[in-house]
Amino acid sequence: MITIGVTGGVGAGKSEILRYLDNNYNCRILMSDDAAKELEAPGGILYEPLVRLLEEKTPENGACGALLLENGEIDKQEMAKRIFSDPMLLTKINGLVHPAVNKYIYEEIAREEKSGEKEFFVLESALLIENSYDKILDSMWYIYCEESVRSSRLKASRGYSDEKIRSIMMRQVSEEVFRNHCDTVIDNTGDFDGPQGAAFQVDEAIARLREKYGPQR
Repeated sequence: MITIGVTGGVGAGKSEILRYLDNNYNCRILMSDDAAKELEAPGGILYEPLVRLLEEKTPENGACGALLLENGEIDKQEMAKRIFSDPMLLTKINGLVHPAVNKYIYEEIAREEKSGEKEFFVLESALLIENSYDKILDSMWYIYCEESVRSSRLKASRGYSDEKIRSIMMRQVSEEVFRNHCDTVIDNTGDFDGPQGAAFQVDEAIARLREKYGPQR
């Protein structure tokens, strides 16, 4: 099984790349945000520790509203409010969530490797570099897209303002860092299915990996 990391800035079209891989190749695709959601849901290993930690930031201390929804899930908007009003709380939550998500990902890679059913394991995360996944994955893909196109996509798909887009982009890893840690760059600026477009680049990248590692390991 060949392991691939997919990363890049917001609005670069990572989801589009993942859909193409899922539709055209024998892949297990795991998004780190989905892994976190699963672990944070009622019954997940992070649920009770997160609730205890977040309840330390009570409404009397600056947050407002109920922490839990009627179905027992953590209200992510309320969670964000409490984190925003207490930077130390964010540090504590990251210290709880990131190791648990990383452990889950490692276990899923090992499970798929053992099953031998998939040719590729594709992991998507904005924090692949920060979490040093470039050291354990066979290939790291940076999904590049011109900033102006990313901004237009975010306005159209999410309704973000120019100010919010600038704020998000300023907090993300620089293009230089992405390129320094990734062995493959997929340019998703233009027509996805056009000549030399992202789909063509993905097919070429897959062909190179098969040549290097073989169709199955």
